Amino acid sequence: MSHPVLLVIAHGSRDPRHAATVHALTERVRAQRPGLRVETGFLEFNAPSVPRVLERLAAEGADEVIALPLLLTRAFHAKTDIPSVLREARARLPRLHIRQADVLGPSPLLNATLGRRLREAGVRHGDLPRTGLVLASAGSTDPEAIAVIAEIARELRHTGWCAVRPAFASAALPRTEDAVRALRAEGVARVAVAPYVIAPGRLPDRIAAGAEAAGADVLADVLGPAPELARLLLDRYDEARVPVGASLSA
Repeated sequence: MSHPVLLVIAHGSRDPRHAATVHALTERVRAQRPGLRVETGFLEFNAPSVPRVLERLAAEGADEVIALPLLLTRAFHAKTDIPSVLREARARLPRLHIRQADVLGPSPLLNATLGRRLREAGVRHGDLPRTGLVLASAGSTDPEAIAVIAEIARELRHTGWCAVRPAFASAALPRTEDAVRALRAEGVARVAVAPYVIAPGRLPDRIAAGAEAAGADVLADVLGPAPELARLLLDRYDEARVPVGASLSA
């Protein structure tokens, strides 16, 4: 029996770096699991759109698709936008079985990706006791999403950082620059900013600008096409593909 197609659903952006990063990530997913068909669709700004990808898959005879939101928290896009797009597709393509996978976060694999990007930016384990971390996410009006970011910050505090503060590029406070300055005011000697976002774009640029304006010592890169992130996509795919309590054959 053939495996379901994995459809990675990204938001999309006018910034060409966004789509390039998404495609690099899906290429890494393919490399980690040869033989799995992986497609990419965007909600807006970029092609192909999610409905067009699903229509093409149905026309090609695909039976089953697992739609995986390329999102770090369960906010508006995961709860409203994507379910609406998939409902419409199911109504138009009744022979195509479409399941929505869970969002990516929270996950130890995301924390591992953050660690990778911080090490690449020059942070060493011995630096942590005198370094404060700003966990800078895109932001949301959804209280659940904000609470998740705050909880991740609390968890990271127990991994050796002298302090960890959440920050948001939009829709919620504090902003990145305010979190950096708050750590400085508390006497933290060194401050690192870790963008908790997958791909470059307007909001990650805002995070970077805030880090620079406040004089952060380290700015890590976005999560991007890291191997840990690719593994996480496959984990979410497998969780959606196999009922709870059933065994998974590779």
